[in-house]
Amino acid sequence: MANLITLGRLVLFFVTLGLIYTRSLPLVLLALVLTIVVIWSDALDGWVARRRGSVSDFGSVVDIAGDRVVEQCFWIVFAHLGLIGVWAPLLVVTRGIAVDTLRGLAFREGRTAFGPKTMARSPLTEWLTASRFMRALYGIAKASAFVFLAALFATRLPAAEGTLVVTVFGGGPLWWYGWLSVYGSLVLTVVRGLPVIFDAWDYLAGNRG
Repeated sequence: MANLITLGRLVLFFVTLGLIYTRSLPLVLLALVLTIVVIWSDALDGWVARRRGSVSDFGSVVDIAGDRVVEQCFWIVFAHLGLIGVWAPLLVVTRGIAVDTLRGLAFREGRTAFGPKTMARSPLTEWLTASRFMRALYGIAKASAFVFLAALFATRLPAAEGTLVVTVFGGGPLWWYGWLSVYGSLVLTVVRGLPVIFDAWDYLAGNRG
């Protein structure tokens, strides 16, 4: 069930991207709402897996792969739309490739990113990469960033002039919070990626024991 939720989430995600590219204000606003649903469903699949007792190594890999697709494609799209510099998706994609490659080495040795067989070698690295607090903080930051960037795109559409969306997202507290979320999530991307290098060092050096 959890894996089906992940697959459904990906389908909904690509529908959301298609709506954004219509450049129609009502459809872009619908995409904004669907962005929230896509992000929320990331937590839903994990909850369902735990509730049904169906947590598995395969499910963990599928969940991470789904996260990567959503995260990286969102950054690429928002950079393509001119909302943020191209350096942002380059950073996220590079980090994602490096982290997933290293986790792949650990997975071959029976270790996973999260859970009882975590590859974390210290309480600190486990807290940074796998704790509920850090995962929630990172998830909230990304969700806020993606919703804000979608809303910011909506404010730049000709049909948005004089509408509430410009009033709410064109400046003021939400504008500041949105940009804080954007850059905060990018900082957390790096902060949560570095511990994986430390945790995977023995796999790289061939000193597994």
